[in-house]
Amino acid sequence: MTKKPQPSATGQKIGYVRVSSVDQNEARQLEGLELDKVFLDKASGKDVHRPQLQAMLGHVREGDHVYVHSMDRLSRSLPDLERVVTALTGKGIAVTFIKEALTFQRPGSDEDAHKAAYSMLMLQMLGAVGQFERALIRERQREGIAIAKAKGVYKGRKPALDEAGKTTLRDMAAAGMPKTDIAEILGISRASVYEYLRH
Repeated sequence: MTKKPQPSATGQKIGYVRVSSVDQNEARQLEGLELDKVFLDKASGKDVHRPQLQAMLGHVREGDHVYVHSMDRLSRSLPDLERVVTALTGKGIAVTFIKEALTFQRPGSDEDAHKAAYSMLMLQMLGAVGQFERALIRERQREGIAIAKAKGVYKGRKPALDEAGKTTLRDMAAAGMPKTDIAEILGISRASVYEYLRH
């Protein structure tokens, strides 16, 4: 079933997509949405200095509605995320995060103001949890590299994994570690991580 964004009274339906590397499938992020224009960045989400994000921010006008797959696609930094959302809604632009099912817009009534306050609280909570999870992942990654180096098995990128390496990869994936972190720890490409998991 195709999901259709709620129509905006006057503006455009704008999509923003961010992928961190060329091997991610950007088409899946806003699949099924009927959008007037999509801005795509292939860059890290560590800050807001991304060409297409800045282009999108310059393009949108009052009455437009911006759709993003998830909050971490817009920014991995909670302060940046809040600033962007607040700036957009302050100009009369609605922002919807599909995964979190949250929509932000300038309140037009007391009831709307209550909803907006609740949505912002959810954004802050989810954003803070995301930052905490990323900090834990980075710490586990550093610890994993230190252990691998101590055992003499961390040698940077290498073309293939032995059976022990494949088992480690599957254990990391089963524990929920992001594929990018697994690839860096084991010294293989992200595409190789997916390849090993398929077999």
